[in-house]
Amino acid sequence: MVHTAMSLWQDSPELSRCRFVIPGMAIAKKRLGGLEWLILSGAGLFILVLGISAWWQADIRWLHFFQAWMYIAAIVLALRKNAWGYWIGFSAAGLWDYSNLVATTFFFNGLQQLSQWIQTGQLQRPDLLIAVPAWFANLLVVIGSVWGYVRLPRKSPGDLVRFVVAFVLTTGFFALDMALFQPRYLGLFRRLLHPHMP
Repeated sequence: MVHTAMSLWQDSPELSRCRFVIPGMAIAKKRLGGLEWLILSGAGLFILVLGISAWWQADIRWLHFFQAWMYIAAIVLALRKNAWGYWIGFSAAGLWDYSNLVATTFFFNGLQQLSQWIQTGQLQRPDLLIAVPAWFANLLVVIGSVWGYVRLPRKSPGDLVRFVVAFVLTTGFFALDMALFQPRYLGLFRRLLHPHMP
């Protein structure tokens, strides 16, 4: 059915010129490049990690549900080569990775679990180990976002202002998400301003 729809779309001059089409069809018509795959795979993996950890811990489900939407927005906009997708992706993923280096021990605890698992063959805390693929998934989003922006044909000095706006809105959305569903985590933002390696 999808093949038939794609054939009709490609064969019809009226439909192929139409700007309002089903988003999946427009994306399917384009060949995904390396940077799109970085963002898609990194954000997709992180959304999967958010889902798994929410399944393990019921009280963070709404927090992770809304957090995932930042990554979905980054994917959709980046696939359209819209700079806002790169800025949102960099902001959300960069903040998550940075906070796990200087404000929490989640990533380092995950590395410790990975090391113990390799040495002993026993995994005691998969809920901590999951931080390792989550951190690297966010790193893929950061790399893909930077690469995507660098490859944009048109850039302007105003892009810096737009990036700051994207960062403030993304961080604000994340803070609001925490305030509504897990206010105990809000102390993270204070620790981000006074970073230290765990």
